[in-house]
Amino acid sequence: MTARHTAKLTANFEHNLAEIEAFLLEADIPQAFDVLLNELTDTVIPNLERFPGIGRLFFERPTRSIEAGNGIARLAKQLDVIAADGELREYVTANYLLLYAQIEGTIYLLSIRHQRQLSFKGGSSPAA
Repeated sequence: MTARHTAKLTANFEHNLAEIEAFLLEADIPQAFDVLLNELTDTVIPNLERFPGIGRLFFERPTRSIEAGNGIARLAKQLDVIAADGELREYVTANYLLLYAQIEGTIYLLSIRHQRQLSFKGGSSPAA
C-alpha cells in the first residue's frame, strides 16, 4: 500500500483562489466558486495525497516560445535549489489547471487557474 502524502497550499495558491473567485463573480457565476472548493476538498486534494504522481510532469510539456522556455528554466532552477529530487506536475480538471510540487512526502499546491484565465503567472516556491 502506498504511503499517504500531505497536501499544503502555498500563499500563491491561496492568492490564485481569490483571483478565481473575483473572476467568477465578474462572470456572474459565484456558485461556481463553491463548486471549485468542494472539488478541491472532496476530489483533487485526496487524489493528490493518495496518488501524488497522478499529474503530468510539467517539464515534459513542449515549450512554444522563448519566454515560456526561459520561465520553465527558472522554475527548474528554483525546484533544484529547494529539492533536487522534487517533481513539478500539472493536475487538470474539467475547468482548472493546478500546478503542484511533489517533494518527499508533501504535495505543495503552487498555482491554480481557471482554463479561461491566462496561463500560470510566475511560479511560487513551496516555501511561499
